[in-house]
Amino acid sequence: MISIYLSPSNPRWTPKTEADLQAAITGGLIEEKHYFDAKEMLGTKGDNKELARDLSSFAIDGGTMIVGLAEDKQNGTFSLSPQPLNGLPEKVEQVAGSIPDPPLMILTDPIKSEADPAQGYLVVHIPASPLAPHMVDGRYFGRGDKTKRILPDSEIVRLHERRRNAEQDALALLKKEVDNDPMREVGKQSHLFLVAQPLAGPRDMLLDLTTGPKWNLQLAQFIDKAYTPEINSRLDGLEAYPKIIDADSGYRRTGGAARATSNLGEGRIFTPNPGKYHDENALELRIFENGGLRLFSSRLSERINEETEDHLLYDHAVVGNTRRFLALVRQAAADAGYMGNWALALGITRLRGRSPYTSVPRNHRAFAGMKNLYDRDTYEQATETTWAELNEGPGAVTRRLAGSFLRTLAVEEFYDIALSDV
Repeated sequence: MISIYLSPSNPRWTPKTEADLQAAITGGLIEEKHYFDAKEMLGTKGDNKELARDLSSFAIDGGTMIVGLAEDKQNGTFSLSPQPLNGLPEKVEQVAGSIPDPPLMILTDPIKSEADPAQGYLVVHIPASPLAPHMVDGRYFGRGDKTKRILPDSEIVRLHERRRNAEQDALALLKKEVDNDPMREVGKQSHLFLVAQPLAGPRDMLLDLTTGPKWNLQLAQFIDKAYTPEINSRLDGLEAYPKIIDADSGYRRTGGAARATSNLGEGRIFTPNPGKYHDENALELRIFENGGLRLFSSRLSERINEETEDHLLYDHAVVGNTRRFLALVRQAAADAGYMGNWALALGITRLRGRSPYTSVPRNHRAFAGMKNLYDRDTYEQATETTWAELNEGPGAVTRRLAGSFLRTLAVEEFYDIALSDV
């Protein structure tokens, strides 16, 4: 159910029924403003561009539109005006995905009329977009106090700079993780780092998840949310041991808690455990009270040929771990009731001179000659994402983070299912 920002005193109004809408009207809570718009109906196909302008205007700061509320402009009041629901959510989603440039990701939630379930109201949530501003017919739109407006060039430049700053902040967090690699001096395998940080979350956003008498169990149950049947089906075979779900030990960490393999224990100190793990294999998921998530894996490559020191890169594990990590980011947002934006980053180290595992025929891997060699030692990529995109487009986010890495190795084509959302 979509929460609607009406005012600082009512930031999370969640209408579920027609009665909820009527109560808000009666209480004088419905008013068109920077974060909210009401429409009686959507126009014909010829008015789709006007709808696209309205949707795009909210994309900078986020907002909500409710279809099915009639406005008496002279008196400044609203009334219920239920509309046919058949095809209405699909129409709005199609307009959002086809007319604005770049396309918009939105969430829709129909509310049925009590008198006629075929009629009702449509709540349309437009999250703050990481790609804002969005263009319609060659112009960029933003939201004024109560209506949309055309953005001047100076504001467009500022918004693009804001987006770059969010990505730079994510890269700075990633660098901190790489600099504090707990296994920097251990072995020769490639290492993976994933970073997620809410851009506007409260400092105690995940306090309930990371504390309390059952915090360790809570973290284990939290990780399970990345292993639903749908995700498992889409990522079949795209992991390397140890998996995220194999992080079977809980530890307190500065600012939060973690689940990790037991060889990466208290203080993030690595202690080999040959009876349970390969000498180099470790994994850790850290969750911070302030909403941040970090994933570390020490097994992004493997020495396949015992006669040489050559390693093959586990490119499939990059895709699988990233997609599951995004599922956990989405779950963290849902648990906290946070619908704001996230800064994300992916980093991989110890890459130079290594080839992808995927492109080598299965029966030749032990004796494979190296090809498609990665020509740098590190890979890093950052992006920003929204609540809507975490729900509806995690494949697209995974592609933005890992796509350049996969294309460099000429293996992106192997991951069409994992990098798509259909």
